[in-house]
Amino acid sequence: MNAAYPPQSVVAAAMGPDAGFRPTHVVPGDGMPTWEAPDGLVATEPLDALLPVRLLERRGDWGQVLCLNGWSAWVDARLLLPVPQGPPSTGQQLARTADARALLARVEETVGRYQRAVEDLAAGRMDGETFRDTTRGLRIGAVVDGEAMWVYDAEHDRWCYCDGTAMATFAVPEGASAKAAGGPGAGATEADGDGGPPTTVLGDR
Repeated sequence: MNAAYPPQSVVAAAMGPDAGFRPTHVVPGDGMPTWEAPDGLVATEPLDALLPVRLLERRGDWGQVLCLNGWSAWVDARLLLPVPQGPPSTGQQLARTADARALLARVEETVGRYQRAVEDLAAGRMDGETFRDTTRGLRIGAVVDGEAMWVYDAEHDRWCYCDGTAMATFAVPEGASAKAAGGPGAGATEADGDGGPPTTVLGDR
């Protein structure tokens, strides 16, 4: 990995006052390429699918992301999936969904399938190709903070919020992301604001 590490002051700010890594986005389900600089010239190591990252800076369609290990790189920020940063505000109109337990059961089942595949791979009962075939298509996402939980519903492609008593749709994609073959525009300039990834938080419409 050749991308430059950000200054320690930037890393400290991204970690937050309690020194815990606080992601703002996750990498899309098919992973994403990275570059050393916001020019698309020198590619670096790709990011794994659903990897949590912290968006540090936006320059047009480009975004500099920070990983948990302190490594950073530039990506097409339009493709990042936002992680909800707070529960729905009081009085916000949300579309109610089913009981959270059904979705949690699917999360548990998916984690169990992945764990069994990892154990078989580690024990030599499965080769790498079989491991990839077995885990292909598995997709989950969950953030738990005390009584609050944000969980990704892969079946309906949406994020849901649960407070333990009820679950509601919190964020949904706005159609297919615009993917650029060579990355974001090479002539991107500093932009005011982050431009926002293609996701709508219900209640903002």
